[in-house]
Amino acid sequence: MSFSHLGLSEKVLAAVAATGYKTPTPIQEQAIPHVLARRDVLGIAQTGTGKTAAFVLPMLTMLETGRARARMPRTLILEPTRELAAQVEESFIKYGANHNKLNVALIIGGVSFDDQDAKLMRGVDVLIATPGRLLDHNERGRLLLSGVELLVIDEADRMLDMGFIPDIERICKLVPFTRQTLFFTATMPPEIRRITEQFLSNPVRVEVSRPATTVATTTQFLARSGRDGAEKRDTLRRLIRSAEGMKNAIIFCNRKRDVATLHRSLLRHGFSVQALHGDMDQSARTAALEQFRKNEVTLLVASDVAARGLDIPDVSHIYNFDVPIHPDDYVHRIGRTGRAGRAGTAITIVAGSNDAKAVAAIEKLIGQTIPFMDKIAGTSAEPQIEPRHEPRHEPRQAARPPHRGRHEHQRRPQQPERRPPPQQQPAPVARIEDARPRRAPQPVRKPMDDGDASHLPAFLLRPVTLKA
Repeated sequence: MSFSHLGLSEKVLAAVAATGYKTPTPIQEQAIPHVLARRDVLGIAQTGTGKTAAFVLPMLTMLETGRARARMPRTLILEPTRELAAQVEESFIKYGANHNKLNVALIIGGVSFDDQDAKLMRGVDVLIATPGRLLDHNERGRLLLSGVELLVIDEADRMLDMGFIPDIERICKLVPFTRQTLFFTATMPPEIRRITEQFLSNPVRVEVSRPATTVATTTQFLARSGRDGAEKRDTLRRLIRSAEGMKNAIIFCNRKRDVATLHRSLLRHGFSVQALHGDMDQSARTAALEQFRKNEVTLLVASDVAARGLDIPDVSHIYNFDVPIHPDDYVHRIGRTGRAGRAGTAITIVAGSNDAKAVAAIEKLIGQTIPFMDKIAGTSAEPQIEPRHEPRHEPRQAARPPHRGRHEHQRRPQQPERRPPPQQQPAPVARIEDARPRRAPQPVRKPMDDGDASHLPAFLLRPVTLKA
């Protein structure tokens, strides 16, 4: 099936053809006709399957008629992160090239309120926002949501992880009850299911893959490492240097401070690398992404802010420097590679029993076992870790006689048993009983005859001194 059979307008079809796309993805093929029919849609698909275009293209067709009023957007798209919101804006710019009068506004944090307010004042057809900044504008009385005809909640499971569900519930109560709602997610935890039952009206369920599945074109591996940060960084460097066919890579860390530490370490070792995490200001985050997209840097060290929905189509490798805390995050992280039918590789570093438990939860979620790598840079998959303490067989201990206790089996068999040279005599040891005055030895009593009163207690048999 081609895009021309989905009911899209001529302007949209021309824009799609200009981008080079000829065949819709499964999520686009199934969702677009229902969106154009004004039905609520619950879309479940793994990342990288074209969910963004599944709602952007029909929205452009529907917005060709009508006009927006000041401070009253016609459509609203909610995204969990600034990067995802900016990416959706780029999609509207790309596919809406023939819609000259279409006004699109981006309402995210890290940008001046005044600039955003000026856009809202002119009237907005498409408002793309993160929940927090959207509610800020609404509470200031600078934004009215009573004119929203279509509401899109994208990456809903990521909204749940970031704690945005209460904000989503508030926003859903601010928009008209008669609006059309499109709800897209990659996984369906119980809380997300509750939200869909509460705010979607008789939705069409569009599911193109089992929830929490990974892309078949992505090869997954595990790599063992020591727990120490320096050992993990050394393992990562060897993995990168030994990678076959690596064009670029995203390296994920669980914590923002680990992103900064790993970024500095890779720079010191001569790698082309940039960092991306939530504490960076918006201009720095945008610049880092652009450098990576344009292949100006090879490696991007990121927190989970980059795990969901970022459209970087040709990433060859994903490295999980830290095993993700939530198993769902693993699916989204490795979804950054193997996109659009391309082959990809995802390697997760496992350090310690806690990581092993997290990997077991991931394998249970995705329904498959992830193998360990046989070789890491020509060495065993279980890297040898150099001792960080002094050796146990110190010279001063060599003069001691060998211990014959229950731990004798722990000594190394190749270590010869050291004995003191025969000419050396052991130093005299002072006995504590020799240092104390001894009592005069008591005379040994002779044994008594059988006819003696041996049945009497001993204290009665002692001699008694008689006074004169």
